Amino acid sequence: MKRTEKEGFVEEFRERLQESPAVFLTDFTGLDVKSMTVLRDELKKNGAEYLVVKNRLVLRALQDTELPDLSDWLTGPTGVVLGHSGPVEAAKTVADFAKTHDDRPAFKVGVLENSVLEPTQIEQLAKLPPKDQLLAMLAGALEAPMAALAGALEGKLQEMVGLLKALQEKQEGGGK
Repeated sequence: MKRTEKEGFVEEFRERLQESPAVFLTDFTGLDVKSMTVLRDELKKNGAEYLVVKNRLVLRALQDTELPDLSDWLTGPTGVVLGHSGPVEAAKTVADFAKTHDDRPAFKVGVLENSVLEPTQIEQLAKLPPKDQLLAMLAGALEAPMAALAGALEGKLQEMVGLLKALQEKQEGGGK
C-alpha cells in the first residue's frame, strides 16, 4: 500500500472506530481463510464487521480520538470487530463462533463507550440476551406492577358495588 493509500485507509478506519459503539480486538491465530469468511458473514448478519488490520495502522487510527490507548494489546495477529448494532450481538457472535473453532478468535480487549473491557467482561457481555429480548423483558417487568394495581383496583371496585347492592337491598327490604 502506498503512503497516500495508507493515510486514506487510516482516516476512514478512524471514523469507523469512532462511530462504532463497541470495538473488540481479537487474536485470530489458527483460523484459516474459510473460517474467517464464515465469521465475517455471521458478524455482518448481526450488524458488525471483522477487519484484519496491521497493528501500527490501528495505532495510527486511534491517535487523535477519545478512544483509550490499546497499544498494550496490539501485538501479534489482531482482528478488529466493529459492533455497529451494539456490543452484545457482536460479542455473542464471536463467542459462539469461537466455541466451534477451538476458542478462536480469542478476545484480547474491548472498548465500550470509551471504557476498556477485559476478555472476561466481554464474555459476560456475550451471555446477555439480545437487545430486543432485553427490551421485552423490561416491558414485562414494568407491566407486571401496573397489571397488579389494576387488578387490585378492580377488586375494590367490585367490592364497593357489592356493598352498594347490599345496602340498596337492605333499604328496599326495610322500607316495606
